[in-house]
Amino acid sequence: MAVQITKEEVFAFHDGGKVRVALSKPLATQKDLCLAYTPGVAQAVKEIATKPETVFDLTSKRNLVAVVSDGTAILGLGDLGAAASIPVMEGKAALFKSFAGVDAWPVPLAHCRKDGKDTGKTDPQRVIEAVRAIAPMYGGINLEDIAAPACFEIERVLDEELDIPVFHDDQWGTAVITVAGLINYAHLTGRALADVRVVINGAGAAGIRIADMCKAAGVRDLMMCDSKGVIHADRTDLTEHKRRHAVATECRTLKEALVGAHVFIGVSAAGVLTGEDVKAMADFPAIFAMANPDPEIEPAVVAEALAGRPYVMATGRSDHPNQINNVLGFPFLFRGALDVRARTINTEMKVAASNALALLAREPVPADVQALYPEENLTFGPQYIIPKAFDRRLYAVVSYAVAEAAVRSGAAPAETDLATVKQRLEAGL
Repeated sequence: MAVQITKEEVFAFHDGGKVRVALSKPLATQKDLCLAYTPGVAQAVKEIATKPETVFDLTSKRNLVAVVSDGTAILGLGDLGAAASIPVMEGKAALFKSFAGVDAWPVPLAHCRKDGKDTGKTDPQRVIEAVRAIAPMYGGINLEDIAAPACFEIERVLDEELDIPVFHDDQWGTAVITVAGLINYAHLTGRALADVRVVINGAGAAGIRIADMCKAAGVRDLMMCDSKGVIHADRTDLTEHKRRHAVATECRTLKEALVGAHVFIGVSAAGVLTGEDVKAMADFPAIFAMANPDPEIEPAVVAEALAGRPYVMATGRSDHPNQINNVLGFPFLFRGALDVRARTINTEMKVAASNALALLAREPVPADVQALYPEENLTFGPQYIIPKAFDRRLYAVVSYAVAEAAVRSGAAPAETDLATVKQRLEAGL
């Protein structure tokens, strides 16, 4: 059931912002003052200067993430500028803290457009330079609401140059959760991912990375569509990232591509799919219609079209089963990465998060989680293939899977004591 909220309630909730600074140490006595600032602070300064690695031990860096945006692609609202992005960045910081105990701070960037303007297309180099300049304070960088194609270059360069994780959630967050759902769809249908035929509609940042993640997880038969139709090998108008996913096919339209497909994944626009389209899909299909606020096809239309047939339906909305919600991913990806001091969040770590989410959805749901969703039956099956955001088991299960993958893949020091990391995570927030 949809939660009803008014503009007045939203403004009241945002009044004064959603994040603030809290002290992690007492400051109540003269000795506290001496330890926190002069003269004691000089000892910490000198230690970091001579042993740079101790910055993780002697500052907030090891648990602090910058949530960075230039405001060029805010939610589904578009380019509204750095200041307008702040409520979203604050919200992201609140989710980091609430769900994974990660301290995060909004970093809106102005004057990072072409020619240093506050409007227009992103200048990737300006964003890169700004983030590079603030990086010493942070243990990770979460890029947010930065428009494609600039977001690809910004993430790539920063990830290569910085020794801390850099993660663009708009690219990878939706992909991690989508693949978790795809893994469980394959499990439900008894199909191997290599045998599942996937069609993706939408070839922006999210669509491209969903395709990358699907292939990393084992999908072999994948076709993408953009606003001009199927991304096929004969097209001459493709960007570098689209060309990586171009295929040799006679299909030219989304409708043609869907015939016999097992899975539709939409990160595009409302109403692009019809009941006849889903009828043409394979037996026991999956429809991941994730356009917000209105999906590519309404669940009610799918239910009517596939009456009497088994299917999986997922959306980006909280008022339908199987919500593809990024909050299931980014807090725990960073929690796991920070806990082992990973230098990056690589493909192995992302796939590990997807697998952990999929496996958790197959476990019996605790009574307190079920109580939060009285109108849903949270038993693994077509109506429940993705865990709920308020399932507190996510903290330990997904974070540890990411941490373990980081060490195993070489993204974190090999000598990391994973047993201690696991014990600390299982102890809870």
